[in-house]
Amino acid sequence: MINRTLAQADPQMAEILGAELNRQQETLMLIPSENYASRAVMAAAGSVFTNKYAEGYPGNRYYNGCKFYDQMEQLCIDRAKKLFGADHANVQLHTGSQANMAAYHALIKPGDRILAMSVAQGGHLTHGAPVNFSGQMYQPHFYSVSRENGWLDYDEIAQIAREVKPRLIVAGASAYPRIIDFERFRAIADEVGAYVVSDIAHIAGLVAAKCHPDPIPFSDVVTTTTHKTLRGPRGALILCKSEYASAIDRAVFPGVQAGPLMHIIAAKAVALHEAEQVGFHEYQHQIISNAQALAQSLLEEGFDLITGGTDNHLMLVDLRNKNISGHEAADLCEQANMVVNFNLIPYDPRPPRETSGIRPGTPGITTRGMKEAEAALIGKLLARVINDAPTNPAVLDEVRAQVLELCHSFPIYADLEI
Repeated sequence: MINRTLAQADPQMAEILGAELNRQQETLMLIPSENYASRAVMAAAGSVFTNKYAEGYPGNRYYNGCKFYDQMEQLCIDRAKKLFGADHANVQLHTGSQANMAAYHALIKPGDRILAMSVAQGGHLTHGAPVNFSGQMYQPHFYSVSRENGWLDYDEIAQIAREVKPRLIVAGASAYPRIIDFERFRAIADEVGAYVVSDIAHIAGLVAAKCHPDPIPFSDVVTTTTHKTLRGPRGALILCKSEYASAIDRAVFPGVQAGPLMHIIAAKAVALHEAEQVGFHEYQHQIISNAQALAQSLLEEGFDLITGGTDNHLMLVDLRNKNISGHEAADLCEQANMVVNFNLIPYDPRPPRETSGIRPGTPGITTRGMKEAEAALIGKLLARVINDAPTNPAVLDEVRAQVLELCHSFPIYADLEI
């Protein structure tokens, strides 16, 4: 029974999985929080490490039989510390949300004030949104971006911090296309006596490759996912100074989760190893070059971009001059085999399920091997769909044909068997 292939054991699931593989192969992945994990990463994620509980940490487990789990997790920890230059790493987190929960749990108490970027301005749910644990367990206060140009105003953030006197400041975003000044956040936090938690879920690969300023020297704790620009499995890490190591480990286990997903930790270790190899730095630089080429192409096609461009892997497109909502635009693009996500823009007049923006990014197309020319072409294809498809549905077929040609020229997972 256990030696049967997926197709033998569950033909229905194998059919769905095969259909998803085909969708990925024939679709341009333009969501900046998504990427393609390598075959090696996926092999580790689907390995025999899935078969065991290993609550606790290397050398201190609550289950017997963990000799090789200890070796594997310690390898992952060592690789994370080396790649990011951190004193300590916890690699057990299932998600970025749990990483942020554990960071708060380790540093502050329920009811304490936190200061972060609001979801409406480009932050994340775990940065104090009222529907999230962070907005329910703590007293959230928010900083914004400039209404005039969409950039962070650090003088305004400092003034808010002086008024609010937060116990913790979150530096980081999920929809901000510019470099984040972690050193300035440190100075603001020191002035008001706050901790700094830097959430680099989106830019971890860029940070690791020195394509973005490093938050490690200026943060008490750094949280990140492993599946965006880092190109690993879906999961998360916490990096911190040695003085917070014990508190962070206790906050993760038994604080916010119990049994770690050891097969995913193995996959994280592989991804961290891949990030140390020749070509990773070039890949991250290419992500940025492609994003800037895509942004320039969209500008040339008459689109408005928040902040006028990008320094990283994503851009935020303001569609208010196009008479279409972000949700409508994203749905049309998907029909043409281009997947973007609808996204709030700063001070958005539309509700979150509609939005006035979309948030394209370039990690996925860069993994496929595409460069500036292809990124610029994708900008024109997005423009054709958004500008013309609402009144001329035939455009969708024409663009889809061009997208398929691009995908076939830059394939992923050739000859992958289900």
